[in-house]
This record gives sequence, C-alpha cells and structure tokens, in this order.
Amino acid sequence: MFKIGEALVGSGNEVAHVDLMIGEKEGVVGEAFANGLTQLSRGHTPLLSVIRPNLPAKPYTLVVPKVTVQGMEDAEKIFGPAQAAVAKAIADSVEDRLIPENKIEDWVVIVSVFIHPEAKDYRKIYQYNYGATKLALKRALLDYPNADKIKYDKDRAVHPIMGFKVPRLPRWNTPYLQIALDVPDISRVKNVIEQVPKSDKIILEAGTPLIKKYGAQVIKEIREVTKSDFVIADLKTLDVGQVEVDLAYDEGADAVVASGLAAPEVLDKFIYEAHRLGIYAVVDTMNVEEPVSLVKELKEAPDIVILHRCVDAEGRQQPRWHLIKELKKNNPKLMVAVAGGIDPHSAPKAIKEGADIVIVGRSITQSRDVEGSVRQFLDFMGGDIDLKRVHVE
Repeated sequence: MFKIGEALVGSGNEVAHVDLMIGEKEGVVGEAFANGLTQLSRGHTPLLSVIRPNLPAKPYTLVVPKVTVQGMEDAEKIFGPAQAAVAKAIADSVEDRLIPENKIEDWVVIVSVFIHPEAKDYRKIYQYNYGATKLALKRALLDYPNADKIKYDKDRAVHPIMGFKVPRLPRWNTPYLQIALDVPDISRVKNVIEQVPKSDKIILEAGTPLIKKYGAQVIKEIREVTKSDFVIADLKTLDVGQVEVDLAYDEGADAVVASGLAAPEVLDKFIYEAHRLGIYAVVDTMNVEEPVSLVKELKEAPDIVILHRCVDAEGRQQPRWHLIKELKKNNPKLMVAVAGGIDPHSAPKAIKEGADIVIVGRSITQSRDVEGSVRQFLDFMGGDIDLKRVHVE
C-alpha cells in the first residue's frame, strides 16, 4: 500500500501545510522512511514524531521540515509544537480507527511540515499542524480527491498565493457569453469591463478594431482591469499564423482567433502553435463558404469554430446555425460560437441549436446599463454569477 495526502490549515505565519505518505514498512514508503533516517540533509533533518520524549507515535512517523532550519529558534518549533502535533494526530487517528490498530506495526508514515520562520505562537503551530496532519491522513486513506472533484474545481479554483485564476472553458459549463470589445477606445473598454458582473460564463474578447488601434499589447491593458477572466485576442490571422499566436500569447491571451479565409497551411501552423503553448485556437468562418469542409481539411481541429455574419451584411445574410450540429458530428470536442447581431431575442435560439458560445458586441458595449444587459443574457444561460464564492471542502 502507498497512499498520499495533503492539507493546508490555519492562517498567518503559523499556517500549516502538510504533505503525507503512508504505506507498508516493506514497500516504497518504508524504504523512503529508512532513507530519511539515515541520509540526513543539512537544515532538513527528519525526526521521529513523539508524543513526549521516549514515547513515539505508531505507526512510526517521520517528520520532515520543508523550510530550511537556520538555527535553534527554528529547530525548537520543529522539535516542539510541530513534532508533538504530528505525533498526537497519528495517535488519535489510531484511536479513532482511521488507522486500523492491527496495522500500526506494519505501516509507516512520512509527514512533511511547513513552519514559517516568522511563526511565533506555539499553540497555533500545534493546532494547525495537528489539524493538517489528521486531514492529510484522512484524505490519503480515502484516496481524496477523486477525478470528479478535480474536474469540478480545476477551472474554478484560485491559488491563494497566486491570487487569481487562469480559466479554461470546460464543456460542462456551456453556454458561454463572449463580450466583443470592439470599441477602439481603451478607456471605454476598461469602463465596460468594470461594469461586467463576475461569472464563470464570461469571455472577454479584445476585438479586431481595438487591437488594430493599440496593437497586441492592449491585451495586457485589459489584464490590468481583470486578471481572472478568459481573454480572447481576435487577430483574424491570415498570414504567419505561428508568429501571431506568439504575439497574443506573450501579452497574456487565453485564446487567439484566425480567419478561416487563411490558407490551410497557415491555419495548421496557427493551431499547432496555440496547442503547443496551451492556449485555445479559434477559427472564424466569416465569408467561408463551407465551414464543415474547412475543418475537415485541417490536420488538427481548432478548439472553437465561429459561425459569423459580418456587421455590414447582417441585413441580408441568414445565420448558419444549422451547421452547428454538423460541425460537431465529426469533432465531439469542438465548441461552436455564433456571432453577428446577437441580441437577447436571438441568443436563446442559437443556444437551442447547440451553440456553445454566443458572441455579443453592441447589445452590451453600447448599453447604458452594461451590468443589466449582461445579466439579461446570463439569465437564460444558467448564469453562474460569482458573488464571493466561498471554497468549502
């Protein structure tokens, strides 16, 4: 048996972060345990957990300091409250039958503990490391987290030190509302963004007119207003696809758009480069006669295809939403967006036809009530307004 657990408990300098392994003495954990006791590292010397001197916890548990011990003050925190907390957590876990009593001679545990050099409060060090050790042990023995938990949280979570998330577009969260920021005025664009309610459903698009006026660096300016939103750079690339992907990526874009009118060789390099860098490749099929055939010709399908009526032709061109199902038929992972005169009346129809993303410009950016207009779309999209979501295990 070889199980792994992790837990973070507490706050401030006394915060506890525990990484834990538990397994058989005769297995890889036992081997690591023996190596830890015999191959010492300066500043990270492992020690057995003891409830008090001469009374170790069982299963035998090795405490490993993550932060380099610089002097006796640091050593006392490890050999005092941290060591005692880990030992008591292991002993209590046996008493609580989380660890079977008949396994205490067969298993060993390795616990890596984080003790901040500025931590002062021994009671908090003890409390937080006790709680973190018990939680990590429980998670290890229950094989936490399962795949569903990871899938659910990976696109929602914010790392506390990083302070913002880098979102993706999971298919289970469709449909999305993409706001086309086409106004070639960065001040107005920032004003619009500040009025948009926070939601996992929102995509922000740095529109082509905006990028033409300010260059790709306008993406970085958008990032100054919002760090956690998904941002698409609508370059409508026609040539040097690889180079333009790199430009958008370097400025912080999560996705980049090429024109479907580009040569297949350009689109293939464009998609390859986007996927190599880990961002979304989007192909806009405005004025492309056969979008389905275009996608079939490519070496690799893009992540998103846009069925787009241009602004100047909205009066005479009919939307091609009947192609949505056909595009997805051979590419089940493909997401399809619709654009061109989308408003609160037409958006539900597009979603009913299978659209994963509705792209809206003027109905939002030229509205006197930007927030109200966005909410009007989100209301029929199952809008997930994020009002200070609290992370609960």
